[in-house]
Amino acid sequence: MSNTAQRNGGDLVIETLSALGARTVFGIPGQHALGLFDALSRSDLHFVSSRVENNSAFAADGYSRATGEVGVLFLSTGPGALTSLAGLQEAYATGVPMVVVASQIPVDGLGARRKGMLHQLDDQKASAANVTKFQRTVHHASSIPSAIQDAWAEAITVPMGPVWVEVPQDVLLAPVMVPPVRDALAEAYEHPPRIELIEESARWLAGARRPVIVAGGGVRRSGAQQALAQVAETLQAPVLSTPGGNGAFGWDHELSLQSWVEDRYVTEVLEDADVLIVVGSSLGEVTSNYFTLTPRGRMIQIDAEPRVLESNTPALGLRADAKAALEFLAEELRRTGHQARVDWHGQSPQQLVAQTLEKVQRRLDSQDLDKERRFMADIRQAVPERMQTYWDMTIAAYWGWSCWDARQGQFHSAQGAGGLGFGYPAAIGGAVGLETQGLGHAEARVLAVSGDGSAMYSIAELATAKQHNVPVTWLIVDDGGYGILREYMEGAFGKATATELARPDFVALAESFGIPARQVPVEEVGQALRESFAAEGPNVVVVQTLLKMFAPTHLEA
Repeated sequence: MSNTAQRNGGDLVIETLSALGARTVFGIPGQHALGLFDALSRSDLHFVSSRVENNSAFAADGYSRATGEVGVLFLSTGPGALTSLAGLQEAYATGVPMVVVASQIPVDGLGARRKGMLHQLDDQKASAANVTKFQRTVHHASSIPSAIQDAWAEAITVPMGPVWVEVPQDVLLAPVMVPPVRDALAEAYEHPPRIELIEESARWLAGARRPVIVAGGGVRRSGAQQALAQVAETLQAPVLSTPGGNGAFGWDHELSLQSWVEDRYVTEVLEDADVLIVVGSSLGEVTSNYFTLTPRGRMIQIDAEPRVLESNTPALGLRADAKAALEFLAEELRRTGHQARVDWHGQSPQQLVAQTLEKVQRRLDSQDLDKERRFMADIRQAVPERMQTYWDMTIAAYWGWSCWDARQGQFHSAQGAGGLGFGYPAAIGGAVGLETQGLGHAEARVLAVSGDGSAMYSIAELATAKQHNVPVTWLIVDDGGYGILREYMEGAFGKATATELARPDFVALAESFGIPARQVPVEEVGQALRESFAAEGPNVVVVQTLLKMFAPTHLEA
């Protein structure tokens, strides 16, 4: 028998992914996926074996965010597939391109025609419909290349996101006679803005005296930073970057309101705008300062996702990729000879920005937050300029949403869906991706930040980090419970319920995996991180401290 005749459906999956440019795969083997993993052994794809499927999804997500490539995830049937869904929700909410290949029970069991099969679900892909933008079940091996190619194109088409292809066990094992896949092409569908909407936007802006821009995650994902700067400078418009848009606009630019989305002084600037341009953001819960934002002027909203437009605030909606829209708008402003005539009640926009940021700092000064501010500053000072950071849903991350200057690196957090456990596995994926791109161990190092509660969601991935010798430094801020929930409940009810947690000795636990770890006082976190960044492989730094959140308005006496 020839080598071609010995190949099976699993080989078609692997060959197609390789032809499309995949280099790394995350996941966990499973009974119905054995044909897929056997084919993986005959390929050049690098496989990273996680310990929990949800963390595999986070890792593929983190890989994509770090590299700009499509994350690839292999899942087994039933429990394995279902366990991944919370991780996929974060990728779906944040617009991270991923291709998920899940195994399935044999074809003759699909649709509950044969009951009682191991891992069987009535409709597995229906379970993924809420957290992926595309789902398909392949019934014949010959359909595998086109299904994966179509899925890949969907993943990279804005709004980007995870896609789901499932292949039954017998299809993965079926011998194939077609030659190896060498030519696979998946191109994103373009979504340019409608020209009449660009022209109308320019007309609105021609008369604007107080324009403001909100830059969301779509700006970062589309690589629209240069176009954003051009539009902002032409309009002389202050720019607020959302947590997802952190890094979209220069932190120290004279028009930058940075990312203080949860401060009312900044919210008031947005409300006072006569034209508010929202790009690549739904203007959702966090960005709208928990839906307290009530714009008094007109709003232009640009987003690749049609259902986002006007979902929270009436606007002139432009369905478009952020980069394309901003480039079209910049050209239209140039063509019409736009001259900025801004007047913030007798102030220049630069004066307004400086004054607003000073007000924010004075508010923080009044709230007894020296420890928290010093802690975040110490971390920022220790982190190299280009290092990428991954933040779990913890009080430190809530601070980071507003105060973290990403500089030349990238700030990644789980604010899309808000689930716990994102930070460490996503950081593992990010570091693996950076190494895959040719960076050395030191240059590929990333930082993960978790609380003790969220750390327990991903503690098993210490084994993954050790097995693959991943350059990840994990900072665990141990406050003995679910800190942000404790603070919310105490603020709302005067007491917290079910927020206190028994937790392990994190240092001893990490060391049991063979990973260097230390616990340091809060005042020494900067030095501990610098030393950990200089080391090889994974390591852990634990700080036991109770952090408080800042109040977005003045505290009542």
